[in-house]
Amino acid sequence: MEPDAITGLAAEAYVYGSPLVRQLSAVQACLQEGCGALAPAPFNDFAHADGPATPGTHVPFAPADLVDALAQLDLSGGPVRLHVPDTAGAYYVLQFVDAWGNAFAYLGPRATGTGEGDWLIVPPGWSGTVPDVVSGVIDAPTSVVSVVGRLACDGPEDMPRVRALQQELTLTHLGDRAHRTGLPATESGVPGELRFFEELRVWMADFPPAAPDRAYQDRFQPLGLLEEGISPYVSAGPGLVRALGRGLALGRLRVEEAARRPATAADGPPGAWQTVPHLRDHNLDHLGVGTLGSPEWRIPDREASYLVRAVAARRGRWLPHGYEAVYAHTSRDSRGHSLTGSHRYVVRLAPPPPVRAFWSLTVYDSPGGHLVANAADRYVIGDRTPGLVYGADGSLTLHLSAERPEDPGAAANWLPVPAGAFRPLMRLHLPGQAVLDGNYVLPPVERAGGGRAPRTRRGS
Repeated sequence: MEPDAITGLAAEAYVYGSPLVRQLSAVQACLQEGCGALAPAPFNDFAHADGPATPGTHVPFAPADLVDALAQLDLSGGPVRLHVPDTAGAYYVLQFVDAWGNAFAYLGPRATGTGEGDWLIVPPGWSGTVPDVVSGVIDAPTSVVSVVGRLACDGPEDMPRVRALQQELTLTHLGDRAHRTGLPATESGVPGELRFFEELRVWMADFPPAAPDRAYQDRFQPLGLLEEGISPYVSAGPGLVRALGRGLALGRLRVEEAARRPATAADGPPGAWQTVPHLRDHNLDHLGVGTLGSPEWRIPDREASYLVRAVAARRGRWLPHGYEAVYAHTSRDSRGHSLTGSHRYVVRLAPPPPVRAFWSLTVYDSPGGHLVANAADRYVIGDRTPGLVYGADGSLTLHLSAERPEDPGAAANWLPVPAGAFRPLMRLHLPGQAVLDGNYVLPPVERAGGGRAPRTRRGS
């Protein structure tokens, strides 16, 4: 092929394959170094956070009312049994993500309830006997799977309950062969600028995608991505190296540009909250326990889904489908001005967001996305916050400012913000249909003016 054709094909390969490389690179990091605030853990074992995020948690946009749990599964030696404790109605979710970044199963109140249970997670093509005692079977599309857990937590006083759940959340390897201790190795002699293609070549062979995707990836034969055995990139000629390098840069640019495109609220008024409830709709083939396969949750164009999948991998690893949670963020007020702690703001929720689990608002510094310490030691506010003051009509006005409001009602609904630029993030867990179809729209953040506060009544 001509160099320009190789470059174009390499760009397509990046869009197609970057989710696999990103996902498995994250798996490898979790095994060896840890992930964010979580310590490293071997295959088929959970790593648990010590608690919700605090200002000392240097992880961008970490939740202040959820406790993370994370396990990397290797099913190459056979099935794994997962024990889930009874959470007594409290929210949690376990999200299963395959090697290509597809969320293919969920456990939790929406999908399976909050009772105790055992689940058998089986590798592709498994045909063994299912034990009678399990609640169900989760068919994994790839032999390596990430289990992403989030457990609701109402603050430090709630951590004993959460720790008890962590101890009961267990994995047991049931296979008749030893599982891997690491990912398939790539060749060390590959030049650094071709490392992406080498990782894609090796991991694409070990973790094949769905059949329709395999037909699509056959077109990458001229790039050497389907070569077996010795890597074709160890002795690649300068012309091929240049063409692949240009293609890699072009593919990255395509994904970056797509990731920067405004989200769903782009055409709304100034300060409109941005949401991406359909960022995970790229999974077209493996829809297991707890997933929805209706047309509104699947991208109709398979090739278009590759770019969405690449953007999802670039924007936020392990985000859930919109029907499990919707995240909304903004950086401007209702007049289009950047949010800063030098001003006071209000968010008038009339009515509050319709959810079947809970909603919460957290504020992070900008552009870093970190929690900033405040004297009140308060970092999240939501429908589980005790002592909120509601309006007579059921509305709720949240107050965002660096200083505590003097009015007692406003102080009850106060969320401290950093002194400088900040970004609020609203999390809607199990959002109602009005959120998903756009009939409920979060109001913009308003800069507070003078005048008396509206009459309020105390609520819960």
